[in-house]
Amino acid sequence: MNSSGHATRSSSLKKPKLGIIGGSGMCSFPELTVVSRIRPETKYGLPSDYISICEYGDQLIAFLPRHGSKHTLAPHKVPYKANLAALKEIGVEYVIGTCIVGSLKKEITPGSLVLLDQFVNLTWGRDDSVEADGTFVHLPMGEPYCKHIRLKVLDVAKASGIDIIPQGTTAVIQGPRFSTVAESRWLSSNGWDVVNMTQYPECYFARELGLCYSAIAAVTDYDVGLQESLVMDPCHMDAVLEVFRSDIQKTKILLLAFIEQESRKLSCKCASVILKAYYEESL
Repeated sequence: MNSSGHATRSSSLKKPKLGIIGGSGMCSFPELTVVSRIRPETKYGLPSDYISICEYGDQLIAFLPRHGSKHTLAPHKVPYKANLAALKEIGVEYVIGTCIVGSLKKEITPGSLVLLDQFVNLTWGRDDSVEADGTFVHLPMGEPYCKHIRLKVLDVAKASGIDIIPQGTTAVIQGPRFSTVAESRWLSSNGWDVVNMTQYPECYFARELGLCYSAIAAVTDYDVGLQESLVMDPCHMDAVLEVFRSDIQKTKILLLAFIEQESRKLSCKCASVILKAYYEESL
């Protein structure tokens, strides 16, 4: 039995090397076969929910719903560091996060998938990075996302016939409310591509813990400042939800193809190399 009270299918299973953090719309991943569930308590507290240790083909994958299995955690209340620390504790080295975003550019249409490569943090008061003993890390963040994983996901998308935008910058707002028109126009005027509520500090903490991290962002709507027809308001919610459901299905198809074709080949150490270099220089 494990800490969740669920028996594992086999005691000889290897540790999962790849972890998936499911965002809104992906609080579960029934296409994966759950063999055990665990919720380790880290020094940062408990993760958002139980981590499901899953099989897909001959691969072992860890799955964690960012907002909890019933989507009860608002973006600013997610225990980001505990989530990543728990994944690392069970052996995960690589993480792919999924997230829902709004478009800040007319050419990035609802229904698009975007592989993020940069973020701009506009949040506050989230999940303090300073340790209890007062220590902290001046971590280089020029390239916050793992390029190795991003390019592998891009290759899988092309091979699977899934259209995907190969890179993009997300503005991360506090939430849980959406932008005003004035805020949205300001975000767009900066040249940023999409807007989201959860990529900070998740992406940062992954790098701080030495985990290679990539994100698949699904565009459901135009942010309200673009004044397009498909925006997040009551008049367009049915259409937005239709795009949302389609985006989630495409994201799952892409992730399953990635697990099948590339997860066993992952070898990048970009996050751990940067972390190791930082600590060596700090001595």
